[in-house]
Amino acid sequence: MADSLSIIIVEQDKVRAHAIVDTLLETGPHKIQVLSETTGLARSIAEIDPDIVLIDIANPSRDMLEELTLASSPLERPVALFVDRSDDGLAHAAIEAGVSAYVVDGLQATRVKPVMDAAIARFHMFQRMRTELAATKRALEERKIIDRAKGILMRARGIDEDEAYALIRKTAMSQGRKLAEVAQALVTASELLS
Repeated sequence: MADSLSIIIVEQDKVRAHAIVDTLLETGPHKIQVLSETTGLARSIAEIDPDIVLIDIANPSRDMLEELTLASSPLERPVALFVDRSDDGLAHAAIEAGVSAYVVDGLQATRVKPVMDAAIARFHMFQRMRTELAATKRALEERKIIDRAKGILMRARGIDEDEAYALIRKTAMSQGRKLAEVAQALVTASELLS
């Protein structure tokens, strides 16, 4: 965990909120803000842009859970959700919404730092996986376009696949463009001429 974090705590009970703040301050010189109102939560979180959001709810309903997780932008930052009791449906919904940590039995002082560390680590792991998945999808789409462009050249020029690829590659290099860009231009031009 970083030495100093910007942390938002969503907690309606002031006494409990102060206890959480005190516990967090023992773990480092964090910048902590407590939000006691859930109305306008998304705007407040966006303005503050914290490193992590800790949400403490006694008994969340599915609607409240969905609203809180959407407001806290779990795909942009780690979110740890502390509940007093839960059922499998709520836990599953929270994880599906992108919550990094879902902790049953409330927010206890002794568990704050380990849960924050785990939430941050899990968030970064999933962020890397999303980035890798996006890159893989992009590469697959580029490969499909290149294959289509090779097919067009093979039919139009009566050449084999290796020659078609070499021609696309040579054109990309001479124009200082990516292979996929040249292939896309060829596919687009072919569609216009068809």
